Amino acid sequence: MRLHRFCFLLLFFWGCLSLSAQDRPWWYTLERGKLLFRQGEYGAALLAFEDARRQRQDQYAGMEKDLINFLSIPEVRRLGDSLTVLESYIRERSHLDAEVALRELYYRVPRENLRDSALLALEELGKFKVYPEAEYWIGETYRLEGELNLALGQYAKALAQSAQLEAPGFELDLLYKIADIHRLRQEHKLMEETLLKIVEGNNVRGEPWDPLWSGNAGTSGQFARNSMARTLENSGPARFLVMYRYNNGPVEQAHRLLGLYYYASNRYDRAVEHLMFAFLIQNTILIEEVQRSRYDFTFESLEALLDALERRDDLLAFIEKTEYYRCTYFLGSALYGIYRVPAARELWTFLSRRDRIGSWQGRALAQLQRPSVEAMPAPD
Repeated sequence: MRLHRFCFLLLFFWGCLSLSAQDRPWWYTLERGKLLFRQGEYGAALLAFEDARRQRQDQYAGMEKDLINFLSIPEVRRLGDSLTVLESYIRERSHLDAEVALRELYYRVPRENLRDSALLALEELGKFKVYPEAEYWIGETYRLEGELNLALGQYAKALAQSAQLEAPGFELDLLYKIADIHRLRQEHKLMEETLLKIVEGNNVRGEPWDPLWSGNAGTSGQFARNSMARTLENSGPARFLVMYRYNNGPVEQAHRLLGLYYYASNRYDRAVEHLMFAFLIQNTILIEEVQRSRYDFTFESLEALLDALERRDDLLAFIEKTEYYRCTYFLGSALYGIYRVPAARELWTFLSRRDRIGSWQGRALAQLQRPSVEAMPAPD
């Protein structure tokens, strides 16, 4: 069965390759654009992405028109709005264009979601004329060519069309891209607002990206965050990591960037809130990954945890990607800024004992000798 399916997909793909450029499906044109993009042929890639957007718009606009024409037939109008009734009429009278349109819609939207309504089906079909993935890749091309204004507009357009994204989690990628452009343009307030949408908002299905920070969490989320902060501030980071775990990698970057931004803005209490979550998420992921390969591993200290990573290149890459030592250092500095000195010193002591971590070891040693709220350059 698997071999037959593989052969079918291979023949299907080969058929797409043999089609002329005008006859290729929109998704193929998009993939071709991605290939050109990766090869550095940005002008050709941009044209391919624009072609993919146009092809998809034309396809669904055509299907929408076919369905409108069918529903406008006087005899059909007298049948009412029931999809079930209209489908029988379509089969009996061989209205192939309407049948193709509905078949495509049912592939995209479960039939039960349409509540047996032809008008709702028409409305839903029209929504697929947009192509958010193409808008995103057009934006990516503009960004690499230095056209940040145009890139920002494309990302915003793709985000507004997020209900039609084939991978709903892509919404977060778009928000991070938007935040990064605001950072590059030194629009720090807009950057902050965008990152807070990640931390406090919901996806297109109404599900929170961060259940402990979303508005849906209410007082229970605030209570949990306050309890975590008290443990960190009063009992120190080691005890904090013994008591709490939070594996939510997609929002780690938002918390980290917000925490560093608030620290640079001298808002140390807010910096602690977000750097604490970035720190917790980072260490939760590290602890759980170590436990996958060492079932008997139990977290006791940051030193022991980092020692367990010596031969894990993937986790060492994760540490570098998430700015682990930078986050830890400035969490300590933010804690010192709100007069939680023992917790700050515990983090600095940990860093001071680590070799091969760049400047963070020396900076931590300096803080242990003469602690201060170290100034950090404003976000660039």
